[in-house]
Amino acid sequence: MVLLLGLGVHLGFAPQLRFDAVVSRALYAGDDRSSTVSVLLEVLTTPGYSWFRAIVFVPVLVWLGVRRRWATLVWVAVATVLVSPLNEGLKQLVARTRPDYAEGGSQLASLSFPSGHAAGIACLVTTALVLAWPRLRARRRWVLLGVLVVVLVGLSRVWLGVHFPTDVLAGWAVGVGWTVLVALLLGGLPGGRAALPAREASWTA
Repeated sequence: MVLLLGLGVHLGFAPQLRFDAVVSRALYAGDDRSSTVSVLLEVLTTPGYSWFRAIVFVPVLVWLGVRRRWATLVWVAVATVLVSPLNEGLKQLVARTRPDYAEGGSQLASLSFPSGHAAGIACLVTTALVLAWPRLRARRRWVLLGVLVVVLVGLSRVWLGVHFPTDVLAGWAVGVGWTVLVALLLGGLPGGRAALPAREASWTA
């Protein structure tokens, strides 16, 4: 998905660009949005920031270190730390400018494709689910909650006018794909050498 959408942007694939233009205009909250709406959107987009992900996962890494689960710590650290440089490298390759809304993308000098917020939150949620999976009950509930958070953060980027829809789709694909790949290669998937063992008393719902 990342390759196809990136090529579409880079080569100026007309149907994709029209889709982005129409949907982004339809969903953009507007340059004249109220301060209340702006605050709400900023709250919704916050989980996509790198500092927020650090707040969530640094204690997890410390917990894993204290328990000497080094293999688990390594895959979690690689997934969560390197997703941002990976996404930034893709941005430089595609070199897409932000939407030109006065109170949206025009305020930012950074590039647009893929969305770093979408990639970051998708990585965070996927890492959390994979890591906790052996110890989770009510798994469907946790998956639905995770999907809801990922979707809301991604949509907030379009509502704020700082990304096109396919930037967000590509960001989600980067976050999920990268995390699963790291977990697969480093044994972090459930049942792997770097996965947490099941324990009934922990991480339950």
